[in-house]
Amino acid sequence: MNFNLSEEQNMLKDSVARFVQDQYDFESRRENAAKELGFNPDNWNTFAELGWLSIPFEEKHGGFGGGATDVMAVMEEMGKGLVVEPFIATVLMFGGLLNKSGNESLQDAYIEKIIDGSLQGAFGYLERQSRFELADVKTRAERDGDSFVLNGEKTVVANGAAANKVVVSARTSGEQCDESGITLFLIDVEAAGVERTTYRLMDGQVVANIKLTDVKVAADQVLGEVDQGYKLTEAVVADVIMALGAEAVGIMQKLTATTIEYSKTRQQFGVAISSFQALQHRMVDMFMAGEQAKSILYRAVCAAESGAEDLAKNIAALKVMIGRNGKLIGDEAIQLHGGMGFTDELDVGHYVKRLMMINTTFGDADYQQQKFNQLSYCD
Repeated sequence: MNFNLSEEQNMLKDSVARFVQDQYDFESRRENAAKELGFNPDNWNTFAELGWLSIPFEEKHGGFGGGATDVMAVMEEMGKGLVVEPFIATVLMFGGLLNKSGNESLQDAYIEKIIDGSLQGAFGYLERQSRFELADVKTRAERDGDSFVLNGEKTVVANGAAANKVVVSARTSGEQCDESGITLFLIDVEAAGVERTTYRLMDGQVVANIKLTDVKVAADQVLGEVDQGYKLTEAVVADVIMALGAEAVGIMQKLTATTIEYSKTRQQFGVAISSFQALQHRMVDMFMAGEQAKSILYRAVCAAESGAEDLAKNIAALKVMIGRNGKLIGDEAIQLHGGMGFTDELDVGHYVKRLMMINTTFGDADYQQQKFNQLSYCD
């Protein structure tokens, strides 16, 4: 597959690569992840100065006007550096919902603040019982005059610890798992009745559970239309899955290159283990798995930018490939590094943990395989 980036996209990709190489070595990354919020605010300000936070937004809001290819170029390089700053949570998820909401007053109020780095956002869509089902929503929103009153709890909210504003899904009509009847609300985390509990996941990111008790939200804080939040959520999730796929591809490339380099220096029986044919075959398998993942990523991005009707199938296929090939590459990287692969001091284990978290976000490989099969059957 021939997939050439434009000159602007190559410059964008190179700028992220230079930042990772010059300012984001593994020790710096560990220090950033260990901070209270799970990232370094100084780096976030740098992202804003470099214009990265403006990439997916329209020019009328001060954005770059980029598409899926631009985001892919950035996320692939961020994956190689295992960047912990919440680009996906704030820019692509929270910002993506605002961008696609059609609510111009909210867009005017907040998108510029995302771009200049002064606003952190998050999206609360998961609940304790929902697992991978976006439509499984028990949080309720009851109409109260010109406002809504929200009660419920959102779990594992990415960037929930740092967010100033959070978009939450709540049911305004219908039954618990109905796709219709879900509405998206923008809430202030300092509002009365909002309670946050923060904790760390295995990949180091800090997330939060957000409990809502009689939280009053004005009707003009609704994103999109009342009862139609599922469609908006689904559209943004598709964009985020492609970004996660690009991040995973970057991680796979890094793990493969690191493993090959290590095999040239690690000696056994007086020779480098890279000279053993059996290990060469395993490293070729790693390389091929990474190339397969990259190819399906390119297919999904092309489908998104061309408005292809089979975009949903491509997204599901990408998630399946990322999950399965990511596991293969991660397992081989750890095994070929021997006992060192399990240590916290070596970066390999941290990359593998991030791949595992990407696999579980918005449905693991098995879940997405079932979704792909259903979509194929419907065709």
